[in-house]
Amino acid sequence: MQQIEIKENEAGQRLDKFLHKFMPLAPASFFYKMLRRKNITLNGKKAEGNEKLIVGDKLSFYLSEETIQNFMNKEAASDEYEKAFCRLKGIKIVYEDEHVLFMNKPAGILSQKASPLDLSLNEWMIGYLLAEKILDVKALSTFKPSICNRLDRNTMGLVIGAKTLAGSQKINHLIKSRSIKKFYRMLVKGEVRKEETLEGFLIKDEVSNKVRLAAKGNEDKSAYIKTRYYPVQVFSDKTLVEAELITGKTHQIRIHMASTGHPLLGDYKYGDRQWNDKYKRQFHVNSQLLYASRLEFPELESPFERLSGQKIEIAAPEIFDQILNTK
Repeated sequence: MQQIEIKENEAGQRLDKFLHKFMPLAPASFFYKMLRRKNITLNGKKAEGNEKLIVGDKLSFYLSEETIQNFMNKEAASDEYEKAFCRLKGIKIVYEDEHVLFMNKPAGILSQKASPLDLSLNEWMIGYLLAEKILDVKALSTFKPSICNRLDRNTMGLVIGAKTLAGSQKINHLIKSRSIKKFYRMLVKGEVRKEETLEGFLIKDEVSNKVRLAAKGNEDKSAYIKTRYYPVQVFSDKTLVEAELITGKTHQIRIHMASTGHPLLGDYKYGDRQWNDKYKRQFHVNSQLLYASRLEFPELESPFERLSGQKIEIAAPEIFDQILNTK
C-alpha cells in the first residue's frame, strides 16, 4: 500500500484530475474501477472521484508498486531539466518569492517547447528549482511549475513563472482579466511624434506563420487586439517606443507598428528589409528589437502581498544602448 498526503500544490483540484496527473498513462476507466473497488481510497473511505482535495487529505493506493510505476510519467525522472538549466545561457531571475519568479529571457530561447526535443525557458525554470532544492523530482508527478506568459523566441524580456499551484492560479487569473499591465520597448523606423491607441482584428496564416490585420472580425478566424504606444526618444531615422499590450496575441505589436508605417528594427517578417540590412551590417541585428520591459501589478491580498502594487522593470538589452549611443 502506498499513501500520499495532499499538500498546497495539489489542493483545490478534483480527485480524478489529481489521479490522472499522478498516473498519466492510466485510462480514466482504470481510476473509476479502482475507486469503486476501494483499491484507491480518500481518507480511508470510498470516493467517487469528483471530491475537491484539501491540504492534509490522505490518498491510499492498494495497488502493486509495479502497477503504479507502469502508469506513472517517466519524464518526471528525466534529465531534460538539468540539461536546460546547464545549456541555456543568459537567463536571469529578476524577482522571486514563495509563489512566483520573474525571468529575463534573452533572444533565441523558446518560452515553451515547440517540439518534444526542444529545451525551453520552461524546462530551465524547473531545472533551476531542482538545483536550488526548492522542489524535487518526485513532486513533479503531481504538480509541474510552468511559465504563465509567453514571448516569441526572438523577443527578449520579462516572463512570469509560477512555482506553486496558488501562484499559477493567481497569475493566470490576473492575465486573463487583464489586471497585469504589460509594457514593451522597441526600436521602430521613422519619427513617432504622438501617442496612439490601435485596435483591429488579427488573422493568422498557420502555413506561413504570419498574421495580418483586418478592420472587422470573424468569430472563428480572427482575434481582437488593442495596443497603446508612445515615443520615448526620437532620432533622425528611428524612435525608441514604449507600448502597452492591452490584449496579448502572437505578433500583435509587430503587425500593429508595421501598419502605422513604423515597423520594428530587425523585423524581416513585417518590416523594411533595406533599413534592416543597414543595421544588420553595422550592429549584427538579426531579429526584431523588442523586449518586455515592465509589468505593473494591482493591489493584491495575502499570500501575494509582496507583489501588491509592484512595478517589475528591467534595463534595456545591450544592443539597444549600442545603437542609441552610436552617432
